[in-house]
Amino acid sequence: MIRLFLLLSLPLYILDQLTKSWIVANFRLYETEQEVIPGVFWLHHAANTGVAFGMFNGTEYANYAFTAVSLAALTFIYVMHQKGLFPGKLSRLAVALLVSGVFGNLTDRLFRTHEGGHLFAGTFLDGYVVDFLKFDFGFPPFHPWPSFNVADSCVVCAAILLAVASFVEDPKSKQA
Repeated sequence: MIRLFLLLSLPLYILDQLTKSWIVANFRLYETEQEVIPGVFWLHHAANTGVAFGMFNGTEYANYAFTAVSLAALTFIYVMHQKGLFPGKLSRLAVALLVSGVFGNLTDRLFRTHEGGHLFAGTFLDGYVVDFLKFDFGFPPFHPWPSFNVADSCVVCAAILLAVASFVEDPKSKQA
């Protein structure tokens, strides 16, 4: 599992933080937008202190609550791993993706400045998650789809893989 974290989780975490830092450096918050695929895909800089789909964004104690949720999730993953509940390749891959996604967004909440969006330049726990990928496929519910980032993509892929793994892996026997 350590090898998987080093070969997958760490590079994805670094990619997440590099892309967010690039967006912060090159796009003004809610002002600058670059169309990548006409009418479908844009890069922009959005701030999210809430969770998926911007729910609870901007609420007073969102960072505290969702930092606690993130830490609880990481603790839960660790305990479940110790109990052998991620026996196969799919579930271990999902856990590696989930860990990179949780750490990516947690880093933003803990260390990204609310003013300017820079890492390690502000007050602890006063940051926001940088979202920058914006899609609009022209029909509900994808009109437009809420902005997201690399960490969010990792979490969604992990959830899908965990769902599939729950049907195809036997938690009672460890696989290679």
